[in-house]
Amino acid sequence: MKSLLATSALVLTIAGPALADPSVGFDRFDFRADHRSGAIAAGIWYPVGRATYAATVGDSLVFEPVEAYIGAALPEGELPLIVVSHGSGSSIDGTAWLAAGLAGRGAMVLVLNHPGTTSGDSSPRRTVRLSERAADLSAALDHVLADPQLAAHVDRDRIAALGFSLGGSTVLGIGGLRLDSGVYRDFCHTHGEAAQDCLFLIRGGVDFEHLPPEFSADMADTRFTSIVAVDPGFTYAAAPESAAAIAAPVQIVSLGDSFPWFTTDVRAEGSGLIDMLLNAEHDVIPNAHHFSFLPVCRDNASQLLIEEGEDPICDDPEGWDRATAHDASIEAIARFLKL
Repeated sequence: MKSLLATSALVLTIAGPALADPSVGFDRFDFRADHRSGAIAAGIWYPVGRATYAATVGDSLVFEPVEAYIGAALPEGELPLIVVSHGSGSSIDGTAWLAAGLAGRGAMVLVLNHPGTTSGDSSPRRTVRLSERAADLSAALDHVLADPQLAAHVDRDRIAALGFSLGGSTVLGIGGLRLDSGVYRDFCHTHGEAAQDCLFLIRGGVDFEHLPPEFSADMADTRFTSIVAVDPGFTYAAAPESAAAIAAPVQIVSLGDSFPWFTTDVRAEGSGLIDMLLNAEHDVIPNAHHFSFLPVCRDNASQLLIEEGEDPICDDPEGWDRATAHDASIEAIARFLKL
């Protein structure tokens, strides 16, 4: 789970083209949490009740943007709420394609930046403080439910936590999964730099003999009625008894039927997580890999990243289409959440 966007200098807002008529609304805000020293950046996506003006969200030199009506009115009535936890080194903008797609299916989608593991501020030592990320989700939910303009539209029987990669680990913790720090220490000692998550932590000098208590803490929040984890990390450290005790329905989404990242393999050949869960379904997105869950890349993004010495996050295999993988992911998640 190496920082996927350490190239923060590249992620610059630039002028976009003339906009087509978007189908969703988006609004940014900040909220406070007792466990954080500063404000946390967040945003909400939703179906449009009444249009305002259109603008792009997530525009950069690397990734294609998404269009939305900024600050538009919400529609009447209650909507399911999905709270999204981004992956290591990503951000609100990195989840825009996913959030907009689910909002277009009729959901409110709450997105936020996780301090210490977001774009331009992704630290290996803070990555293992997993319960802080889970607390971000709980605090973001607190904020929305305390805002009368938003709370009136939330169906409290349909609040989902959705996360990708490190975010997948986070939402599984929200569901009640506990991690065993000793098991994870042994996993990284065994696989070393061959495991993508261990490599990132090794580069940051993380002491596997003394992982912080936040790695294996109880992170459960029973207000979340369903869990969606996409290519979740850290599952080799899952405590089986905690996985079996998760009451909320869980969807595990794996990116690619060839499983190029064994770190996120939840099959029996991998961590075995899918067999530990008693109320879960496993969906596989074909012709996809871990980076397929990042936004669609601009035409020259691969070369730009090579020149900057960054990860090959835009290098999809020939014949694969990231937008197709996005559509398949949204379809699978929407079906599970009954959108």
